[in-house]
Amino acid sequence: MRILVFNWQDTTNPLAGGAEVHLHNIFSRIARRGHDVTLFCSSYPGAASEETRDGIRIIRKGGRALFNVHVPLAYWRRFRREQFDVIVDDVNKIPFLTPLYVRRPLFGIMHHLFGRSIYLEANPIVATYVYVTERLGVWLYRLSGIPFFVVSPSTKDELMQHGFEESRLHLVHNCVDHTIHVPAPERRSPTPLIGIFGRLKKYKCVDQVLRALPTVLKQVPGARLVVVGDGDDRPRLERLTRELGLSQSVSFAGYVPEETKVEWLQKMWFGVTMSSKEGWGLTVLEANACGTPVIAADVPGLRDAVKDGVTGVLTPFGDIAALAAKMTALLQDEPRRTRLSGQAITWAGEFNWDHAAEKTLQALRAHAGLVDERHAGLHIPVK
Repeated sequence: MRILVFNWQDTTNPLAGGAEVHLHNIFSRIARRGHDVTLFCSSYPGAASEETRDGIRIIRKGGRALFNVHVPLAYWRRFRREQFDVIVDDVNKIPFLTPLYVRRPLFGIMHHLFGRSIYLEANPIVATYVYVTERLGVWLYRLSGIPFFVVSPSTKDELMQHGFEESRLHLVHNCVDHTIHVPAPERRSPTPLIGIFGRLKKYKCVDQVLRALPTVLKQVPGARLVVVGDGDDRPRLERLTRELGLSQSVSFAGYVPEETKVEWLQKMWFGVTMSSKEGWGLTVLEANACGTPVIAADVPGLRDAVKDGVTGVLTPFGDIAALAAKMTALLQDEPRRTRLSGQAITWAGEFNWDHAAEKTLQALRAHAGLVDERHAGLHIPVK
């Protein structure tokens, strides 16, 4: 089968996030099964215009600002002549509106809708542009009747609230690479270490953790916070760290290689993520697979990834006092951390990229009219 995927970025892009990790893990496995996979995405300084990574042919064109304009142009000038069996529209913020011009079997991927949370990230003019185009895309995708992969029950429920038929929505969770993300109790920090991991964007609300930290330090003065990851919100967060007098307690590790990222996850006593909204919370599972529980905001996506009181702790979004109290309590309760750690490892072990890739492949084949009779009616577990 020949598959074409549209996405804003690939995993080598410095701005790549969970959506790109999901795409690469799913479609590299599909490519290894002998299928032809092409990814068309935006370019970035120093990137090759074309290359093959893990079996995926990657074609890059244009920058992020106007990549949504390049997609229909590239489709009409090039891709529509290549006779792909199915085309996948990976929706992230500004949609590509593929039903307007794609005439091959079309399948969507939806991680989550930003909705009004985009106003936490961008200035009012840009945020309004994103908000309006996203709403337009939702209307068009619903009207077109194309099926969608969704990564969490929260995203599925949200699309159904927008009028999507449940039969069109295929739940395929984000998963974790268990060959890389493994427990290493011997690496756990001997002193209290809290971690934040992921892209530093305003809507991720890392500032809430920084504002909670002074209260935590009054009870646990030896605690430290490490922020692993990079993004355009980093300068603001570094300024806030200095303003709060936290320079001795907070370190910014920046972007790190995969091996170093895993080492940090293994060192942390627990992670914290206060994002205003997520599709699922891939970083939660990665931390869990390393034996690290997570305190997370009780918002769509994260409340799917965190089993409150079992694999981690949910806390009200925006409630700094509640966050500080829960961070302090977990730092001071080693038996609870140990229990959460063990249960987090078990929980993360249920999510397997091979199963997710197989379920994705079956749905794509069926939609393209290429159903494998050996798998007809076969249920492949989501996890």
